[in-house]
Amino acid sequence: MRVKHLKTVLIASAMIGLGHWSSSALAQNAAANDLYKRGLAATCANCHGTDGKGVLDGGMPLINGLTSEQMLATLKAYKSGAREGTIMPQLAKGYTDEQLETIANQLGKK
Repeated sequence: MRVKHLKTVLIASAMIGLGHWSSSALAQNAAANDLYKRGLAATCANCHGTDGKGVLDGGMPLINGLTSEQMLATLKAYKSGAREGTIMPQLAKGYTDEQLETIANQLGKK
């Protein structure tokens, strides 16, 4: 009887430990995912300024007034060649559609 009880206790302890480890890993994964998303959006800051608010006398369009949908449509148009630009077509082609969607969701107005 004691062996069966001990086995139950060990299994329960292992499950609790796995649950704790799992939630900790999920929290770390969520933080890394958020950092990744913010990092992608930050690549736009060199030309469009922090959060798309522009760079003084930068000559680049302000993108902080666009919705996520407008921004994604514009980025995809640059990527496909439907919209012309100086550097944006080349930059947009360097991102996957999923990355463009992430950028649009991070910077676009909700």
